Amino acid sequence: MVETVAEAVADAQFIVGTSARERRIPWPVQDAKHCAARLVDNAQAGEQVAILFGREDRGLLNEELELCNLHCHIPTHEDYPSLNLAMAVQILAYEIRMRMLGDSEPTEEDAHWDTPFATAREMGHFYTHLEQTLIDIGFLDPKAPRQLMRRLKRLYNRVRLDEMELNILRGVLAETQKSLKPRGDKPKKPSK
Repeated sequence: MVETVAEAVADAQFIVGTSARERRIPWPVQDAKHCAARLVDNAQAGEQVAILFGREDRGLLNEELELCNLHCHIPTHEDYPSLNLAMAVQILAYEIRMRMLGDSEPTEEDAHWDTPFATAREMGHFYTHLEQTLIDIGFLDPKAPRQLMRRLKRLYNRVRLDEMELNILRGVLAETQKSLKPRGDKPKKPSK
């Protein structure tokens, strides 16, 4: 049993979120067929995949969508912009099953990767590290963050970092933070 959505998907390497609600900062959106293909292909490649279904009354919260690599939208008639949860689950389950039966061609993203993709937990640690580093260097004002971190999360979730790439970026952040600390040099005497 977990207490938060983030805990529930912490070990997932590819996460699809379903929600009918429009966003001020849109996430990469795909239809159910394409999302199902990505889920099946990634699972068959050995990745841990997850699907987050939005609430019937308001969809996924922005913080929950930020955990996702893709936003799945099932187009409906404009008079009925959202489906109930059972209907959304059925549509996505159907598309997943059709993909598993060989209904469609492999997606472009099917190329096997040389290093496992980072998990949601690892990405969460990276985002915390990134945010703190951006604050440390004066690029992000925590009192007026605007949408900076949300946009950076969208960027990194869209490209899907593998574990090696994530380690490189974390190393860059660590070295950046080290360079901000005093090096213990003795202060120079003022010139006369």
